[in-house]
Amino acid sequence: MKKRIIKELDTIEQTHGVQIIYACESGSRAWGFASKDSDYDVRFIYAHPTDWYLSIAERRDVIEIPVSAELDISGWDIRKSLRLLRKSNSPLLEWLSSPIVYKNVEAAVGPLLALSQKAFLPESSCHHYLSMARSSIAKFQNEQDAKIKSYLYAARTILCCKWIIERMSHPPMRIQDLLTECLPTTGKIRDFVDALIELKGNGTESIRIERSHDFEDYMNEEFKSLEAKIPKNPEKIPIKEFDSVFKDILEQITKQLPAMV
Repeated sequence: MKKRIIKELDTIEQTHGVQIIYACESGSRAWGFASKDSDYDVRFIYAHPTDWYLSIAERRDVIEIPVSAELDISGWDIRKSLRLLRKSNSPLLEWLSSPIVYKNVEAAVGPLLALSQKAFLPESSCHHYLSMARSSIAKFQNEQDAKIKSYLYAARTILCCKWIIERMSHPPMRIQDLLTECLPTTGKIRDFVDALIELKGNGTESIRIERSHDFEDYMNEEFKSLEAKIPKNPEKIPIKEFDSVFKDILEQITKQLPAMV
């Protein structure tokens, strides 16, 4: 599958006349709780030749490939990515911290990673993860059983928010890292989540189990506790720092892409 993904990325570059500077896995495989039938969620950041940006025309800044049963692949233009990074966009920050990387143009990605650490906004990120947790928790309310997938989504997003509040930094993608740092190594909830990960790994995306009131009570209690502790955002770093990184990246890829006609 990795060879297929890289081939797809090469085709995208050729078809769209862009340079992909970074590509990674962004879904359950990167989060550490893929099931046997999980698809591959590939996300990438790309750049056009400099001339592409010197036009008043409205141009599409997203590339999306038709989704198949196995592969979901899409990407954002570097200018769009930098605009979102200034807002501390959590999905983008997750991409940049993914443990599964398919392509990494270090000369271009290095400055982007450094900027992402300075641009992190804890309040914005907490709201993002608590919103996701709220949606996941709602999915198993008033049901007789629950999807393991929904339970794990809820656990991961709650732990992400907990990480942010305790460390004031962007959380790691892997749920195992979050568990190690944010939950005791032993205990009823930790043992339950470990069991969920194993069950999902041996099952399918749709596998369901009997609802656990202990787990759900823990999720709801943590949600209320974390919601009351959300830190305030610091002042955003100046936009000129994003412009500088944008120019540096374009200079790097100009050497590899022909100018637009």
